[in-house]
Amino acid sequence: MATPAQSPAQSITLPQPQPVRLRLFQAPHKRRLVFCLLLAVATLALYNPITRAPFSNYDDPVYVSDNPQVRAGLTWKTIAWSFRTPKALDWHPITWLSYALDSQLFGLNPAGYHATNLFLHVFNVVLLFLILEYATGLAWRSLAVAVLFALHPINVESVAWIAERKNVLSMFFFLVALGAYGWYAQRPGIKRYLIVTLAYVLALMSKAQAITFPFAVLLLDYWPLRRLDSHPSPAEDSPSAVGTLGLASSCSATSFSKLVAEKLPWFALSLASAVITMNTGGLAFSYVESEATANFPLWVRMATAAIGTVKYVEKALWPANLALVYPHPGFAISLPVAVLSVLLIAAITALVVIHRRERPLFVGWFWFLVTLAPMSGIVQIGPHAMADRYAYLPLLGIFVILSWGAAELIQRSNVPLPVTATGAIAILLVLGFALHRQVGFWSDNVQLWTHTLQITEANFTAEENLAMALIAQGKPLEALPHFQQGQLLRPGDPLAALNLATYQQMLGHYRAALQGYSSVVQFAGASPSLLATAHANSGYAHLSLKEYDSARGDFEAALRLQPANSPAYRGLGLVAQRTGDLAQAIANYRRSIGLQPSPVGYLLLARALEKSGQAEAARAAESEAFGMTADLNDDIAVMRQLLAE
Repeated sequence: MATPAQSPAQSITLPQPQPVRLRLFQAPHKRRLVFCLLLAVATLALYNPITRAPFSNYDDPVYVSDNPQVRAGLTWKTIAWSFRTPKALDWHPITWLSYALDSQLFGLNPAGYHATNLFLHVFNVVLLFLILEYATGLAWRSLAVAVLFALHPINVESVAWIAERKNVLSMFFFLVALGAYGWYAQRPGIKRYLIVTLAYVLALMSKAQAITFPFAVLLLDYWPLRRLDSHPSPAEDSPSAVGTLGLASSCSATSFSKLVAEKLPWFALSLASAVITMNTGGLAFSYVESEATANFPLWVRMATAAIGTVKYVEKALWPANLALVYPHPGFAISLPVAVLSVLLIAAITALVVIHRRERPLFVGWFWFLVTLAPMSGIVQIGPHAMADRYAYLPLLGIFVILSWGAAELIQRSNVPLPVTATGAIAILLVLGFALHRQVGFWSDNVQLWTHTLQITEANFTAEENLAMALIAQGKPLEALPHFQQGQLLRPGDPLAALNLATYQQMLGHYRAALQGYSSVVQFAGASPSLLATAHANSGYAHLSLKEYDSARGDFEAALRLQPANSPAYRGLGLVAQRTGDLAQAIANYRRSIGLQPSPVGYLLLARALEKSGQAEAARAAESEAFGMTADLNDDIAVMRQLLAE
C-alpha cells in the first residue's frame, strides 16, 4: 500500500549538519581550549631559538653566571640571601629563588634558564586570554589581545634576556592577582581578598613594576567588571560592549569611595615596595654606569618621560629598530619634541575622557599611562631613556584598544569575513617575521651589541659590552676600538677609563693598566664602589708584578672605600700567603667568602689550610667548593693562577 504524500504543513525538515570546525568554535569550552593550545604552540615555536642562546654579558653574570649564591642552587643559605640581598642588587627574592632553582636543575647551561623564561611568557599569554575572555565574554577580541602580547617583537627583550626573569615572573603573579580579583569581585570575602593579596605580594617580590596593581584593578572596576554605581546596560553603552556583560553580570555595583577603601592595604604594599626599590639596586645603578646620569633635573626627566611615552606607542604600532639600550640624551634632549609629545599625550587623554563611555578605549589608555608611570623616566632608574622591557605590562592597554577598536570598526563597516580573515593573517605573518628576526639578534652577544650600535647613536653601554663580547670570543684586537670609542663618548667618565685599564690588565699589560687605574681614582665625583673596584683591580695588577707592598696598599684602600669588598679581602689573603703569613691569609680568605662565597674563594682557603696543617678543615673547604658547582676545572685554574703556581 502506497504511503500517502505529506502536505507541506506536515513535512519535516531536518537541520543540516554544520561543519565540525564551526561546531568546535561555537562550543565555549572547546573553543577556549583550542585557543589556548594555539597560543601556546605559536609562542613556543617562534621563540624556540632563544633556548640556544648564551648568557648575555649584560647583567646575566650578576644575576646568574657569576653569582655564587645563585650558582649554589636552592640551599638554605641561598634562600636567606635572597631575602636579604645586598643593597647593590635589586630586592626581588622570588626571582632570586627561581634562578637558584634553575641552577639546581640546569647548572650553568643557559638553555634551561631561557626555557624557564619562555614558559613563563607562554603562561602569561594563556592567562591573559583566559582572564579577558572570562571577564568580557568576548573570545575573539580576547584572543587578538593575547596574540599581540604573545608575538609582538617589543616583548622579546623580556623573554630572551635571562636577567629579565623578574619581568615575566612578576607579570605571571600580576595576572594571577588580576584573575583572583575577578573571582573576588563576584563575591567579596576575606579568603578571596587574601588570595589576591598573596598573588600581589609575590608579584612585588618578583619585580617592583607591579606597584601599579591597585590602580589597575580600579580601572577594571570601571570596565569590564562594572562595579561602579549606576553603570549602564550594554544597550546603553558603546557598541564595543554589546552582546555580553561577561563577568560584570555577576558583580555587584558599589561606590567609588568603597572601591578605593578596599584597596588601601594594596596601596600600602605598593608604597612599601617603592621605598625598598628606592633604597636598593633598583635605582642604585652607579656601580655600573657613571653617576653623571643619576641626577638629571626634573625638567629633563619629564621631557624624557613624555618622549618615551609617545615612542612606546609608536613601537607598539610599528616595532622597528628595537634595541637593548637606548642611550639617555641628558641635557641634549630636544625640547620641541618633548613639548609636542606632551601636547599629543594631553590631546589623546582629553579625547579619551570625552569619549569615556567607550570603556575599552578609556581603560586601555589609562592602563597604559598608569602602569608605565614607574618606568617612564620621571624617576631615573638607569642610564637609558627607555627600555623595551618596560612595555611588557603597559602595552596590554594599547593592545586592548587596537583589538576592541578593530572589532568595532569591522562590525560598523560590515567588512566581509574573508577580508577580515585575510587582514588578520597578514598581521600575524608580519608579527611572526618581525619576532623571528628580533629573537635572532639574541643568539650571540657580538651580534646583539652590533645590532644595537647600528640602530642607536653615541651608545656608550653598547660599545663597552661589544668590546667585552669580542674579548670573550678571543678577539681582543677587535675589542680595543670599541673601548676607545667608549672613552671618546665619555672622556670624563671613570667607568670608561676603568674598563680600558681592565682591558690592558686582561692582556697582561700591567703597567699600562696601573696607569689607567691611577687616572680613575683621580676622577672627582666617582662613586665609592667604582673607586674601590679600581683600587682592587690595581692591587691584582701589582700582585701579578709581585709588588706586594703596593698590592696590599691598594687592597686596603679598596676596603676603606667599600668595607664589604670581597675581592679586596681575597687579594689581602693572596698577599699574605705569597709572603708566608698563612694565618693572616686564612683569616682574609674567610672574610672574603663570608661576604661573597665562591668556589675560587673556598679553594684558596682549602690550599692555605692544607699548607698550615689543618687537613680536616681543608677538606671541609673543598667540599664547600664542590657543593657550589659541578665542574671546578676553571676555578682550579684561576686559583693556581692567583697563587702563581
